[in-house]
Amino acid sequence: MTVALEMKQITKEFPGVKALDRVTFQVEKGEIHALCGENGAGKSTLMKVLSGVYPYGSYEGSIEIEGMEQTFRSIKDAEKAGVAIIYQELALVKEMSVTENLFLGKEHAKFGVIDALRQHQETAYWLEQVGLSNIHPETVTGTLGIGQQQLVEIAKALSKDAKILILDEPTAALTEKEVEILLDILRKFRERGVSCIYISHKLNEVFSISDSVTILRDGKTIATKSIDEVSEDQVISLMVGRELKDRFPREESTPGDVVLELANYSVTDRKNPNKKIIRDVSFQLRKGEIVGIAGLMGSGRTELAMSLFGALEGRVTGSIKIEGKPVTIKQPEHAIAHGIALVTEDRKRTGLVLERSIQDNITLPSLKQVSSWSGIDSSKEVSQAMSYFQKLGVKATSLETVVGTLSGGNQQKVVLGKWLMTKPKVLILDEPTRGVDVGAKYEIYQIMNELVREGVSILMISSELPEVLGMSHRIVVMAEGTITAEWKAEDATQERIMTAATGGNQT
Repeated sequence: MTVALEMKQITKEFPGVKALDRVTFQVEKGEIHALCGENGAGKSTLMKVLSGVYPYGSYEGSIEIEGMEQTFRSIKDAEKAGVAIIYQELALVKEMSVTENLFLGKEHAKFGVIDALRQHQETAYWLEQVGLSNIHPETVTGTLGIGQQQLVEIAKALSKDAKILILDEPTAALTEKEVEILLDILRKFRERGVSCIYISHKLNEVFSISDSVTILRDGKTIATKSIDEVSEDQVISLMVGRELKDRFPREESTPGDVVLELANYSVTDRKNPNKKIIRDVSFQLRKGEIVGIAGLMGSGRTELAMSLFGALEGRVTGSIKIEGKPVTIKQPEHAIAHGIALVTEDRKRTGLVLERSIQDNITLPSLKQVSSWSGIDSSKEVSQAMSYFQKLGVKATSLETVVGTLSGGNQQKVVLGKWLMTKPKVLILDEPTRGVDVGAKYEIYQIMNELVREGVSILMISSELPEVLGMSHRIVVMAEGTITAEWKAEDATQERIMTAATGGNQT
């Protein structure tokens, strides 16, 4: 096969840190090549070198595309050579039309006048290439779903004549159906000779879509393998530098008394009082137990969590009991007072104040604990925050580190610390390991085990069925706002869960 890209002996240093240490990376023409590694392994830095974010001269080593050495001094230089990168955080201007986004900064113009017809026609062509022929080129981008916006980003990259397409966590915010559409489109691009670099923590996707995989660890190339030569467990072992004997280290537990009980619990839609988004949900959660909630996107899982936390508007009927006592929860303060905490599915938007320090984030919901009549007791605040900082193993130089600079796994640990400081009886985890590498996932699972030993009850919502099966003591399945099945973990399978999640008959 023809070599589309070769990066040789790439070394990149920042003050006091060697982010890349003689990394060598090669991609064949028409190949989907996965790039795996824990957060901080060097994946993003390597791709920033390739895409011109870090210009020639700021790193050592060489880059060749189709045999020709490249000296990119800007992102535009990389784009001219056929390199396009799509980040996890989409870079579209949502107030602009799809056409305007595709040609932003490279408009077709003659004598200062934009050729609107030509741009419209070319946009229609590229939308068709990514399976969006039903989208009008002049549609305002912000009105599209996240999955459609992701495909618009790919269309934008291809319109720049991309030979090498870099996708960084492209499915983090997509539904399962949107993921399949995206992977099918990438397979078609492969047939046309486009080379893709696929970065993802989701190893099931890596093994589904990739031809080869390169593993980075601590800024070094550990191995490059054909995807047929390795297993998921072997890739994980290479990523973390040790064998994880059990990816899901659930500990057996003898559940205690009922802590949370719902009976015929229903919630109406705020905008349509005649529609129930949660319908007649009844279940129990016991002390020292992990109950996993599975279901497709839109099944009502997150809405149930938000409602239990008092963060979802709508009329509530039915009952909630905490330790046998009926409670009313109309806002988060009520939930916290009754011992309920919620780690939301989107830590950046609703879980953290990214511009503030680790200390500020951990103590935010518990300021009463560290305050007196004269105000916040600084020494007490530092002491309390430090205890959770150390207990959860947050990797940062100090409590004053700004949360937005941390890796996904460490941000998630800060969110956990924030809610553990409230001393919850019930901890609701909504997608607790989303966007987190395998090493950090394992650490989060161990934290869950420790909480269960301490008697905390955990309600875990996850779209990853192996995680639900691997970490839950009991499993509840939701579809269309109601519970369709419930099993002990040992009685559940992926097939049974999916059948229940899609409204099929249970056997």
